[in-house]
Amino acid sequence: MTTPDGALPADNRKPRDDEIDVYALTHIGKVRKTNQDHFLLASIHKRIQLLQTSLTDQQRLPFGDERLGVIAMVADGVGGGEGGGKASATTLEIATQYLVGSTDCFYRADATEEDFIHALQDAARRCHATVAERAKSEPQIRSMATTLTLWMGVWPWYYILQVGDSRYYLFRDGQLTQVSRDQTIAQDLVDQGVFTRAVGLRSRFANVLSSAIGGQQAEPVVTRLRADWHNVHLMCSDGLTKHVPDERIAERLAAMTSAKQVAEQLLQDALDGGGTDNVTIVVGRSLPKDLPS
Repeated sequence: MTTPDGALPADNRKPRDDEIDVYALTHIGKVRKTNQDHFLLASIHKRIQLLQTSLTDQQRLPFGDERLGVIAMVADGVGGGEGGGKASATTLEIATQYLVGSTDCFYRADATEEDFIHALQDAARRCHATVAERAKSEPQIRSMATTLTLWMGVWPWYYILQVGDSRYYLFRDGQLTQVSRDQTIAQDLVDQGVFTRAVGLRSRFANVLSSAIGGQQAEPVVTRLRADWHNVHLMCSDGLTKHVPDERIAERLAAMTSAKQVAEQLLQDALDGGGTDNVTIVVGRSLPKDLPS
């Protein structure tokens, strides 16, 4: 996001906490009896807790609360009944625990791209193993699987972890790009040249996952992108994209006044389009508050 005169903040610096505009929501939709979607927003901070000092208030050192990274997740439970909801909730729980336990990546000045990619892939594998184990311990549950789309920002980069068909979109300079790839049988056949994209979208395989947390296989894919103040980020479950075309999503993001406003508008679009599934939406961007001198 630029300043009013069209310039970026000085040195394209890391946004402060009060310059991050992010909002998430989830809705049961108009048809389903339960909501099997879950989302999570979190920030990881370097925190110093002052226990005791002889310094006066004027002399005290600036014990800040530096933000090391931001995490956003969307998980869409697969199948009817309670199994999908349990799988999506478990996945967010385990992924958060694993990433918090891997904070050395955030602290280390020499942390590499591979360090973050491995941490995210390992988090997905840990989720997959945990969901599969819990499914074995609850044989009465017919299906226990979920998608996982995870956004992790560590300035000046951010990482997208993808398992399943929940999506991550990047909106920049008026263009909407689906960065994540749907891990479905239909998309696999499109990539192999068996289906055209139009046929794939109408195919009965369009909603059949080829990769899922807790499914027969989970193939986590991690993408790294450079952070920028121009970027607007959208994560969603397919309850949105089943009913709202990319063109409409782009229109909404182009006219957004806040993350909350555009998320609520997109939810209403999905409900007006039929609301046949649970809908989860996360929208985020950075807004500079200090103009460069």
